[in-house]
Amino acid sequence: MQPTTTNPHSNATLAQYETCTVHSKDGTSIGYRKLGRGPGLVLVHGAMESAASHMQLAEALAEAFSVYLLDRRGRGLSGPYGPDFGARSEVEDLQALLTATDAHFVFGVSAGGLICLEAALALPAIRKIALYEPVLSIDNSVSTSFVTRLDAELAQGRTSAALVTGMQGAQMGPAVFNLLPRWLLETLTNTAMKSEDQKAAPGDVTMRALAPTLHYDFQLVIETRDTVENYRTICADVLLLGGSQSPAYLKTALDALHKVFPHAERIEFPGVGHGASGNTERGGKPDLVARELLHFFA
Repeated sequence: MQPTTTNPHSNATLAQYETCTVHSKDGTSIGYRKLGRGPGLVLVHGAMESAASHMQLAEALAEAFSVYLLDRRGRGLSGPYGPDFGARSEVEDLQALLTATDAHFVFGVSAGGLICLEAALALPAIRKIALYEPVLSIDNSVSTSFVTRLDAELAQGRTSAALVTGMQGAQMGPAVFNLLPRWLLETLTNTAMKSEDQKAAPGDVTMRALAPTLHYDFQLVIETRDTVENYRTICADVLLLGGSQSPAYLKTALDALHKVFPHAERIEFPGVGHGASGNTERGGKPDLVARELLHFFA
């Protein structure tokens, strides 16, 4: 299906881009941003992110590629998850975008990396796949026991509590957070959300809006648990990326994938963590990641 294009505009950066829409197999509207020119490269973001989260990375890639920043279901330009949501839904969303754009390269971050792995099993159109720390559970290396609490807090409207539960469960956030009492973390998170809400421009995807999506990202983690051996049949070229300061379970996943893809190049960026590919205002180092992606996809 051909994309529907709106007028170019800017958001948080100086980059000019188009917003476009395709429709997935189940009819769900899937929105994305497009910038640059050249071979097609799709960026698939992770948890607590949207297409806007990798705009600076896209800018760094745009001189060599037509970059497509997908808004995954439930956020930004895209439609809702739907009652039958699962990994297949996300694969079908990506397939719709690949078909519309004739793109053959994909880069997936975190939960987005899981989607790219599943997609590469089913879609021969994917010729090269770069992965930044896919949250792949190996022998229960990724704990999901906290998801019940997270769901309960979301159902009760306790968004700041749910965000703290998700952050602690995923072992994210600054190390100093481990020293703070939970009530203080929830207070700080609530203050940050209110500040972000006040500053948000139309179309911005805020922490408050993203909080409910955590349930679905961890659903993907559960669904793809111990599936690493399935990926041996992937024919696409693979690049494995990670940060030296990321949690151990993410390195376990990369170790396992490197055994499955013995010829894949694996790169660890010193001094950075799980958010290295994101925008600088969120602590990312997009130029660092872009350098390796330019080399790999070229």
